[in-house]
Amino acid sequence: MILHLHFGAPQPEPVYRRLLDLVGEFTPLAQALPPDAALADVSGSTRYFGRDATGLAALIRMRAAALHGLDLTVGIGPNPLLARLAAHRGEPGAIRTVPDDPEAVTRFLAGLPAAALPGVGPATARTLASYGLRTADRIAATPLLTLQRILGAAAGRELRERAAGIDPTRVTAGAPPRTLDAEHCFGHDEPDAARRRAALTHLTEQLGARLRDERQTCRALTLTVLYADRSTTTRTRTLSEPTAHSPRLRAEAHSLHGSLGLQRARVRSLALRAGELRAAASTPRQLAFGPDDDRARRIEAAADRARARFGPGAVRPASTAGMTEPETRTPGRLPAEGERRGLRRGGARAA
Repeated sequence: MILHLHFGAPQPEPVYRRLLDLVGEFTPLAQALPPDAALADVSGSTRYFGRDATGLAALIRMRAAALHGLDLTVGIGPNPLLARLAAHRGEPGAIRTVPDDPEAVTRFLAGLPAAALPGVGPATARTLASYGLRTADRIAATPLLTLQRILGAAAGRELRERAAGIDPTRVTAGAPPRTLDAEHCFGHDEPDAARRRAALTHLTEQLGARLRDERQTCRALTLTVLYADRSTTTRTRTLSEPTAHSPRLRAEAHSLHGSLGLQRARVRSLALRAGELRAAASTPRQLAFGPDDDRARRIEAAADRARARFGPGAVRPASTAGMTEPETRTPGRLPAEGERRGLRRGGARAA
């Protein structure tokens, strides 16, 4: 059985690593899902500890509360997808289990909103709703060819499998996957939505350029908003396919920002994180019919060559003119005080 452990909120890296070490005391098959979750395969641990998966989850929750003051939410299922859905379906601070039984899985997925499935964002959910496909069970009962006509071949097949509770992935032990971050701090608490969108455009241009320079793609994008009262809001979106294409990243970032409804909010800083990185050479890309996509990618490649020759600010969208170019940090090295001030002003960094 697979445990999806949600830590309640993004955790600082030292705390997050201690939480991973705690999970590692119960199974060597623990996979980091930074900044606020982890997966654990406890199939081989139940006999050793003399507890079932629910008992191990309760023990992990108790130790996390005692050592770190965190009230974990744990979803248990026969695969990572169902464990994640169980963790997020209901109130936080509980243990929820999906039994390894086809009928139980069908009952669990019945009535589950389509938007709760990984990879289904607001636009995809609206498209599915226009065809009457608002729940996972309706999607699972839809012929595959119909879904592929609506969403495309790869996306339609993947969505139908998820709606049926099928997930062939395994828990992969290892360190937290590498991420790329970019942050912009405003000179004053910014109430203007147009200026915030321009800052997001600037951040996505930098993330896209860094991803392409390092021949990486990302599958998840996380937006963190810091307000004038120092409270924060964090939203993460799983992309329908891995990408390093700046226009795609920009559209997702603007969509995340728009979904927050920050009409009168005073924002101190915006941060974007590209997560679930993978090598671009091994990443498939859904082909688009028509010249627009290829033309945009050729222009993007030309802009990358100009930046490599003349500097990172050589080519940029007009709306970002005047914004400071981000500072960078080498992975695994702590920045000096002067660098930390540069990062706070608006930097991209590798973590």
